[in-house]
Amino acid sequence: MDQNEDSSPAVFTPGNEPYLGRRPLLQFDRIIVATLRANRAVAAASRDAGLTDLQRAACQIIPQGVSIGLSIRELMRQGYLFSAFVLLRPLIERAAIISYLVRHPEAVQHWKSGWKHGERPSLRRMLDAMGWSEVDTSMAKQICDFFGHAVHGDPFSAYWNTIELHDGDIGYASGRILNRPDFCDLIAANTFPYFIIFMAMMTACFPDVPEVPKAISDAVEQLTTG
Repeated sequence: MDQNEDSSPAVFTPGNEPYLGRRPLLQFDRIIVATLRANRAVAAASRDAGLTDLQRAACQIIPQGVSIGLSIRELMRQGYLFSAFVLLRPLIERAAIISYLVRHPEAVQHWKSGWKHGERPSLRRMLDAMGWSEVDTSMAKQICDFFGHAVHGDPFSAYWNTIELHDGDIGYASGRILNRPDFCDLIAANTFPYFIIFMAMMTACFPDVPEVPKAISDAVEQLTTG
């Protein structure tokens, strides 16, 4: 069943979206602005014909990740939290792929040849390239398991579209979820860090674009002071 109320609008705008004012969502919005600014600068620099294979890979993978992140944000605006949560898995995978390629440039040839199963590393291994193993050796596995449930539709995934019905009973949302700010916070808090990773990978692949580290610096400052 859906959780929509008869009085809720068919389409939410930035002025009346259901989770407006949530701090993690504000942080996400600020990171989006910084990331788009950085991406615009890198896009201009990438028009140079003399790109390396790693730079060409970055030019494809990072915009995909940014696009997925923007889709997550719009789904959150409209209350489709479960769908937004499902998209976190492919978002994380894009961040992991480009991070792995930056750390292991010899793997770019496998990516160019189709990133075939059996040749490409597991997501868990690619996540380790982002430094998770230096923090907690089990972190990469936890990330894969946590976000994999919603993608694969196993029984654990049901938690993420569980809602309280008007009569106090429990149901499963097939549409918008308008009354779970905890879920909104979780999605936003688990999305914006990967935008920072995308910007860091822009810097790694295009070190001569000064706008990118400036965008990262501004974003981090807003996160710590805003």
